[in-house]
Amino acid sequence: MARSKSTLQAQQANQANQKPWLHRFAVVTAACTWGLIWAGGLVTSTGSGLAVPDWPLSYGMLMPPMVGGVLYEHGHRMVATLVGMLTTVLAIWLWHFEPRQWVRRLGVAALAMVIIQGVLGGITVIFLLPTPISVTHATLAQTFFCVVVLLALATSREWKTAASIIDRGHPSLRTVGSIATGAIYLQLVLGATVRHTGAALAIPDFPLAFGGLVPPFETIPVAIHFAHRMFALVVLGTLGWLVSRIWREHSGDTRFTRPAIVLSCLVVVQVLLGGTIVWTSRAVFPATAHVAMGALLLATSWLLTLRAFIHLTPEAAPSMSSMSVAEKRSLS
Repeated sequence: MARSKSTLQAQQANQANQKPWLHRFAVVTAACTWGLIWAGGLVTSTGSGLAVPDWPLSYGMLMPPMVGGVLYEHGHRMVATLVGMLTTVLAIWLWHFEPRQWVRRLGVAALAMVIIQGVLGGITVIFLLPTPISVTHATLAQTFFCVVVLLALATSREWKTAASIIDRGHPSLRTVGSIATGAIYLQLVLGATVRHTGAALAIPDFPLAFGGLVPPFETIPVAIHFAHRMFALVVLGTLGWLVSRIWREHSGDTRFTRPAIVLSCLVVVQVLLGGTIVWTSRAVFPATAHVAMGALLLATSWLLTLRAFIHLTPEAAPSMSSMSVAEKRSLS
């Protein structure tokens, strides 16, 4: 009996020692995933998607000469392999040392997403960059990034020691954050559609469109490009709503104010990058940075939303039975 008790204590101590390193490993995986998004953006920005005509090998080799577009396409594959390996280790680590079932399952889901993402990447090459598959590939990359960010936060001390307080705002910060994050996600889907339909320069000027506020909708690329611009206004509105709520109600809490500052700066940079793409006729750096900053914007808004869920509890609406007669009359 004493031996089994000491064995249990040893196992618990081992798990406690594993957790800080598990969190750090999840953070590294998230950082490398952002690097992978940079690498994928470079492939599209340089037009290197078909620089390597076969898959999973490259010209029949594991390591082809890294010249021209091969540098970007095969380099992207190498970074993707690294992220795949990190995700595999993370999933196994979580499965053996994470007591929460939903976190273990999320780790497995992340691994499945990496595998699907690799297959989609191969399909884009084999079938010569079909637009629906390319857009799905780009969108799944953003989704996977959000999943890994969630795993990084879920394995942190912050998550495990969170003490929820009442959020008296209406709607709750959870709701506002979810709306803002959803809007950014949809905008990134539109952005991927712009990139993979060749609509980035369909409107040749910025901030105007063919010298006016509304362009002539003579082609589908113009409509896609303009939809991306218009929905950017929706994103700006929702992010303004989120940031203003944080400064008004949680200005003393750095867990919310610091990401809010980052979010505000990223929005400005993202708008400038979008304009620079047009002004420079889609130069490689601004086109790639626009993709990467969009992912970082999504991750930051997602982080704020997750923190709202673990640190804040929406104030419950008063029930009819708890209201006074005067309050009931005011509602009628």
